[in-house]
Amino acid sequence: MLDFILNEQSIRSDLPAGMILLDFIRYHRRLMGTKVGCREGDCGACTVLVGEWNGHSVRYKSVCSCLTPLANVRGKHVVTVEGLNPPQNALTAVQQAFVETNGTQCGFCTVGFVLSLTGFGLDANAAGAEQAITAIDGNICRCTGYKSIERAAALVAAMKQGKNGLPPLEFAIAKNFVPPYFREIPARLATIAEEPRSEQPPEPAEPVGGGTDLYVQRHEAMVSAPALHLANRPELRIIRQMGTSVEIGGAATVTDLLESPIMHALFPRLENHLKRISSTPIRNMATVAGNIANASPIGDLTVWFLALNADLIIGSNPKREIPLREFFLGYKTLAKKPGELIESIRFQAPRAGFLFNFEKVSKRTYLDIASVNTALGLQMEGERISRAHVSIGGVAPVPLYLKHTSAFLEGHAISADFIEKGQQILQSEISPISDVRGSKEYKRLLANQLFKAHFIELFPTL
Repeated sequence: MLDFILNEQSIRSDLPAGMILLDFIRYHRRLMGTKVGCREGDCGACTVLVGEWNGHSVRYKSVCSCLTPLANVRGKHVVTVEGLNPPQNALTAVQQAFVETNGTQCGFCTVGFVLSLTGFGLDANAAGAEQAITAIDGNICRCTGYKSIERAAALVAAMKQGKNGLPPLEFAIAKNFVPPYFREIPARLATIAEEPRSEQPPEPAEPVGGGTDLYVQRHEAMVSAPALHLANRPELRIIRQMGTSVEIGGAATVTDLLESPIMHALFPRLENHLKRISSTPIRNMATVAGNIANASPIGDLTVWFLALNADLIIGSNPKREIPLREFFLGYKTLAKKPGELIESIRFQAPRAGFLFNFEKVSKRTYLDIASVNTALGLQMEGERISRAHVSIGGVAPVPLYLKHTSAFLEGHAISADFIEKGQQILQSEISPISDVRGSKEYKRLLANQLFKAHFIELFPTL
């Protein structure tokens, strides 16, 4: 059985755990405010808020309900626009902001924007117009009314000023972002969390994390497929530093990485890098292990961790460790047996003199797959490179660790001639093909330019 709260109502369901949350909301609860759009996590029309109890408060995040299995909202609070609407046709503060700025045209996308901005209103860590606009980076307006929507976001951001010491939830209720019943949700979720669970995963079962790619590829099949849902397992969401190494659980999301003080301390450009990955709702769902196990030749996190020379901890009997660079045997082929899980990824913590950069070119800034992406990790000793790790995606059947290019960089000082020679070696290691994301010639050009961009970013006085 699945227990969660939908708006104000307690839900106890024996429907398949793999059923999509969007379908449950619309067709089993007849809540039609949440729209069916792309069913790929691209448009944001199906956006809802999901609140998770963390032991002392509830943290709300926007998610794409079209890619969220019911299993992933077990023990959580799901909020649709019907759960926000005040009585007597009144408007919430976010809805009123849209009215005042003419922020809605045909109206199809509006509910998704309202839910995303309501999530911003509930977020104790988010403030300012720029962050309000970031909160809606996963929502598309087909009528191209973005300027009026941005004005609405700015109004919402202005409402968050002057909390006067109120707790975040009380402030959100006082500002009419959410209705008063939200006060009861923490205690109700705490009660659900205490209930014993006896369900055993089916055997054999397919591992499912955030579902952000699996449910795009196999939407209908995954509803009833035997699955091992991993998103709610706290032991798989760790981010910890142990001595000289950092370990990240396989179910940690991109947002978990972005909010980790450990990761921010180690990677000063973390926000610039990871906010190039998809959109806020997808980052709230997508997991580290899912990105790696999907084995896309242009997986952003995979390329990122390859440049850290990371290792995977594979859950088997016994557990085993394998370098990430050896995990990809061929297109969509992994060095992993059926039933094995990527439990975590581990890498050496950067030390003084370490430099890191990530570059990505795609047809649009958010919600797009890269044409080419690449990362570079350098350990500097004085003016020379003592260790180097270069990775690149989109130029081979698998994400590439460029071993020859990495070896060439070591022991050298930085110069324009040195970078040019590195580009030549890089070109010998890649084998791009022409596809919808660009011709092979274009991808070779991008590889060259992005390799140079690493050094321009890391050595601006060069």
